[in-house]
Amino acid sequence: MGPQALVTIADAGTAASPRFDREVFVAAASDGLQALSIMERVRHIADALRPALPTDYEAALGVIGAMAPRLTHGFQAVAVTEYVARYGLDDFDRSMDALAALTRFGTAEFAIRPFLALDADRALATMAGWTSSDDEHVRRLASEGARPRLPWAARVSALKADPTRAAPILEALKADSAIYVRKSVANHLNDIAKDRPDWLLDRLADWSQVDPHTAWIIRHALRTLIKQGEPRALALIGVGHGAAVTVRNFVVEPAVVRLGERIAIVADIASTDAETQPLVVDYRIHYARAGDKTAAKVFKWKSFDLAAGGTASLRISQVIRDFSTRRHHPGRHAIELIVNGETMGESGFELLADGAQ
Repeated sequence: MGPQALVTIADAGTAASPRFDREVFVAAASDGLQALSIMERVRHIADALRPALPTDYEAALGVIGAMAPRLTHGFQAVAVTEYVARYGLDDFDRSMDALAALTRFGTAEFAIRPFLALDADRALATMAGWTSSDDEHVRRLASEGARPRLPWAARVSALKADPTRAAPILEALKADSAIYVRKSVANHLNDIAKDRPDWLLDRLADWSQVDPHTAWIIRHALRTLIKQGEPRALALIGVGHGAAVTVRNFVVEPAVVRLGERIAIVADIASTDAETQPLVVDYRIHYARAGDKTAAKVFKWKSFDLAAGGTASLRISQVIRDFSTRRHHPGRHAIELIVNGETMGESGFELLADGAQ
C-alpha cells in the first residue's frame, strides 16, 4: 500500500472513467501516507478517492466498480471498498449491493462493519440472502463480515452483545462446497466459542456430520474448546472417550536453551486398542513468569487415525522467541503431551537468562 499501489489505483481510475481526477487522487493519497499503518492507509486512500470521484454517489460507485477489476492486489481493492463504508451509509441498499459486487476483488469484510453497526437487523437480513449466491466470495462475505471477533475490524456492539446473531447465515453455509467459505464459517463459530461455548456446543451437536463438509467445519470450529480439553467438544469429534495408548517416549531437546534458539519436541505413541482409533495430539507449554508463576498455552500438533497395535513417532519444533503478546522469562518451562484431551506425558526445558552460563 505504498507509492506503487497509488499509481495502480490511479491508473485503474483513469482507465475506468474520464471523470476520475488522477492528479487530485495522487496528491491527496500521497500526503502523509508513509507514516500510517496498513489499515490507516486503507482509510486514507479511501478518503483520497472522494475528491477524485464524481460527487454523485451512484456515479461514483459506477467508477469504482469499473476500477476494481484493474487492481493488482487485494488490499488495493480493500481501500476501494472502504470508500463505500465511509461515504455510503446514507444509501444502505445500494452500498450493500456494491460491497457484494466488489468483494471478489478484495474482501469487503471490513467495509461492511459500519453497516452492521448502523442497522444490524437490516444488514444481516441482506447478508443472509447472499448465502445462496453462486459466487463463493459473496457467500464468504456473509459469514466473514459478521464475525463477532473479526481480526483488524471494528467491533460491532450488536454482535458483541449477542455473538449468535448471524446463526441463520451459518446454518445456511454449514455444508458449503467451497473451502474458502467453510474456513470462514469455522472461524466465525470459533469466535462464538470464546463467548458462548454452551450455545455453540448445543448447536453443533444438532448438526449431522454425515456430510464431510459439515464435519470439517465442526472440527475446526471447536479448536479453541478442544485445546481447553472441553469434554463435549472432544466427544463431538469422536475422541471424548480418551485414548487407548501408551507413551513410550516424550522428550524436549535440548534441555537447556537461550532466547532465539529452537527446541524439538518428540513423542512416540503406541496403540493398546484392538481397533483403529482417532487421536488428537496437542502439547501445552507452561511458560515461566516472574514471581515463580506460570502461564499455559496449548499448541495444536496432529490429528490422525492410529491403527490397532500401531505406533506413531511425532516430532515438532519451534523457536523460543519473544512476541508482542508473549515475553519469555528465564526458568523452567514444563511441557505436557495431551492426547484426546488427557495429559499423557510431561517434559520441559530450561530457558537461561541473558549472560547466564
